[in-house]
Amino acid sequence: MKKSHEHLKIYLPSLIITILGFVIAYQFVQPAPPRELTIATGEEKGAYHAFGLRYRDILARNGIALKVRSTAGSVENIKLLDAPGSGVDVAFVQGGVGDPTSSPMLTSLASLYFEPLWVFHRSDLKLAGLTDLRGKRIAVGADQSGTKAIAMQLLADNALDDQGASILSVGGEKSQELLLRGEVEAAFFVASARSSLVHGLLDRTDVSVMNFENAEAYRRIHRFLSKVTLPEGVINFKANIPPRDVELLAPAATLVARDDLHPALIDLILQAADEVHGKGDLFEEPFEFPSQKYLDFPIHKEALRHFKSGPPFLQRYLPFWAASLADRMKVMLLPLITLLFPLFKIVPPTYRWRVRSRITRWYKELQAVDSAAGRGEPAGLDKCLAELDRIDKEVMRVTVPASYAAELYGLQLHIAHVRKRIEDMKRPSSSHLGFEA
Repeated sequence: MKKSHEHLKIYLPSLIITILGFVIAYQFVQPAPPRELTIATGEEKGAYHAFGLRYRDILARNGIALKVRSTAGSVENIKLLDAPGSGVDVAFVQGGVGDPTSSPMLTSLASLYFEPLWVFHRSDLKLAGLTDLRGKRIAVGADQSGTKAIAMQLLADNALDDQGASILSVGGEKSQELLLRGEVEAAFFVASARSSLVHGLLDRTDVSVMNFENAEAYRRIHRFLSKVTLPEGVINFKANIPPRDVELLAPAATLVARDDLHPALIDLILQAADEVHGKGDLFEEPFEFPSQKYLDFPIHKEALRHFKSGPPFLQRYLPFWAASLADRMKVMLLPLITLLFPLFKIVPPTYRWRVRSRITRWYKELQAVDSAAGRGEPAGLDKCLAELDRIDKEVMRVTVPASYAAELYGLQLHIAHVRKRIEDMKRPSSSHLGFEA
């Protein structure tokens, strides 16, 4: 019981200090990643929405429910991300649409692939450049879409506005229908070369796609644009579609998120992006995307780490939730290293010192008795013997662990030795030996 009590007195304060250290460290542990998030895409028949569905399936493998929300396009997606109550966490956004000064809370995760800008026009319209659209009816894409955003920029470059041309804010299949019925002379589309809409228009003889001969000039003015080439015959070798190489301008599709998106989810989303976009396509080389280039917003630091180092070490070997928990709890190693290890290194010597101090403290009084007896005063010898009796009785009440019993018995032998020496001094014929503690 005494030994347990002694251990408690020594170890309990150390344990309390360590627990307090863990409590304080826990305040800095990141919350667990949410089990669901929402991605804003685009029209349900568009590429963004299709990719969103693929991301949903991939994230579901790791227990994350991804809600796919269809929208009018990139402009609306940025507005949803900017609005804290929208519930949108991440979105597909066309390059060149975002403005970091007006949306400081947004951050880029990656660019994903090139999205060519297609300007389809009636074949009977000789279109060498956008300036030839003056006075014509043009479908520029739906309001809130990235297509309209880039179309209006390029038309403005050519001094074409509502006075210079008839601008219709329609896009997608509606824009295609107007073009095929001859109700507009030209229509802008931002879409993948794999899009059924693009394929359908490229297959027709009454509609042609404009070749951007001055694509390099546009690229120099608008740095978010890239120049890409649709090679002759790549869509259909047998029909030789397109019949010639076509120079196109292409912004990059990007992933944009709120800057408070959980870092663990960023890694998971980028792993999905690697799986979906890493193989390349007509305009992208394998492993060219996802990329940290072609971004409108500053790249998130966790996304930058992903591009430099890949998935976190633990996620390579553990299920997502186990890896996330271990990563979040690593801050708890701080009290373990700074408090627990040093304390448990100090506590055993402290325990030994406390036990031995019960024995060694009596040596000071024993030496005082021995010194007083050494003066040889007869009256003082009786007093010394009485003091020895007191010390002996006190020592008899001292309890120590068995491993320290030898030191306790040594003390008792020394007390007996001093007693015998004093008793010998009381007999004149006796000689005595000095005592050294």
